[in-house]
Amino acid sequence: MKKIYIISGERSGDLHASNLVSAMKGLDRSAQFRGMGGNYSKAAGVDLAVDYSEIAVMGFLEVVLGFRKVLKYLNLVKKDLLSYRPDALILVDYGGFNMKIAAFAKEKGIPVHYYIPPKVWAWNQKRALKLKAFTDQIYSILPFEPEFFEKFDMKVHYVGNPLLDEIRKFKPHDFFFQKNELSFQPIIALLPGSRKQEIESMLDKMISLVREFPNAQFVIAGVDSVPDSVYEPARKAGLKVVINQTYDLLHHATAAVVTSGTATLETALFRVPQIVVYRTSSVSYMIAKNLIRVPFISLVNLIAGKEVVKELIQDDFSVEKLREELNRIFTNVVYKGGILQGYDLIQERIGEGSASERTAKLLLDSLKK
Repeated sequence: MKKIYIISGERSGDLHASNLVSAMKGLDRSAQFRGMGGNYSKAAGVDLAVDYSEIAVMGFLEVVLGFRKVLKYLNLVKKDLLSYRPDALILVDYGGFNMKIAAFAKEKGIPVHYYIPPKVWAWNQKRALKLKAFTDQIYSILPFEPEFFEKFDMKVHYVGNPLLDEIRKFKPHDFFFQKNELSFQPIIALLPGSRKQEIESMLDKMISLVREFPNAQFVIAGVDSVPDSVYEPARKAGLKVVINQTYDLLHHATAAVVTSGTATLETALFRVPQIVVYRTSSVSYMIAKNLIRVPFISLVNLIAGKEVVKELIQDDFSVEKLREELNRIFTNVVYKGGILQGYDLIQERIGEGSASERTAKLLLDSLKK
């Protein structure tokens, strides 16, 4: 019987962690799982020591201000990890927290496996050396990462992207419009993010955009991992909010405004022309601007290696620029066609699916050795 400790710290990581757990259980029914995660991990059979929603913080300044809370849960997880004494620790994304846990586990002789490693290629690339020192195996889901890690004499497994598997499993709801009391006007999907602080930061500009397009309906992709009250300003403004129906929404959408993150790649895989947006505190933005070493922030453009979709960041994230870009998507056939061609390139580069199954097999084979 294998004892596994698995840690994820936000919604997409929780989803990927849950699918990995399910794949591992399919290969080894005796495997037991404990750790930190959310509803997805819990549903997959992970005995949660910590629910990640208790500690979610984002941005450089916000992390500093929330340091005591993060430190409290770091210590809690460390104690629980030692008490559980697993055969392996699996870390899923969530770099700031998980790198500290990786260093601790390595020191205590616990094998460390990193699924979806920190984006060390984006800033302070020498962090790759710490990743090399603290981990036993790394499983990458971005096609350009193995080449980057080779510069540091690191061999990582490229396992494909797990979003492909999620989308392949998706079956559209036959009565999505009726179920959510939507009209049959073209849908502009609004994806403000999955964390409370992030959503609150993005929603006001998204809501202000509505009056600019009276012949379309704006629908917000909500999540149940944040308090429902977060979406109240949108509802008061007359927008529809659909909870945990993002794929159905993208399936029907004509265009989308998407907060930078995993959702940009999901939107691309659903072939919905999009505008990527992001805004954080002024201090966090200035720090990030000086540190980040990549030309784009969206996974779409990073994987393509060029600008496929427009990114409106910080001061550029305005109603005027959003209106301009949406009008281009709706009226410029050549512009829209260029976005879709870029999506074809992304699909080609990320390859086939089955990331969870590939990772599960590699992990279990490693444990046997």
